[in-house]
Amino acid sequence: MDFNKFFQSKGFQALIIILVIIIIALISFQLGLMVGFRKAGFSYRWEENYHRNFAGPAGGFMDDWRGRDFIESSGVFGQVIKIDGDKIIIRGKNNVEKIILITADTVIRRFQDDLQISDLKVDDALVIIGDPNDAGQIEAKLIRVMPAPPAPKNPQSNSSSTDFGPPPIR
Repeated sequence: MDFNKFFQSKGFQALIIILVIIIIALISFQLGLMVGFRKAGFSYRWEENYHRNFAGPAGGFMDDWRGRDFIESSGVFGQVIKIDGDKIIIRGKNNVEKIILITADTVIRRFQDDLQISDLKVDDALVIIGDPNDAGQIEAKLIRVMPAPPAPKNPQSNSSSTDFGPPPIR
């Protein structure tokens, strides 16, 4: 048998292409599993540590948690409700409170300006990008201070300028 003819044959080339496609499919499937596992793990740890982080219900709130989407694990957009040393508590989507940990590597920016944690204030609107830890907190890599939301056009409106999202339906 001539190995050169075998390696140059169309059958061998088709076999290599099929193997490459199968390997790519398996790698993409594994990446999807890793991302899903990370999101599910963060949601689980966040729920398990909720009462420790926020003095919530002692038994947790598992019955209320079922059926909802996973909690964003790598970032949050929301309003500062408390600053405590190197921790910031943010009220985000659906009024979910998250603890953000500030490290020496955390970059805090407003437009082009670099800020320190001491420059942040309660009610600031922040976008935080970071990594989840095992305590259900986010270790911030980047914090972006957003401009204040515009004041409501109708001064008799029930919503305040600190509400995020669309106005309530009446």
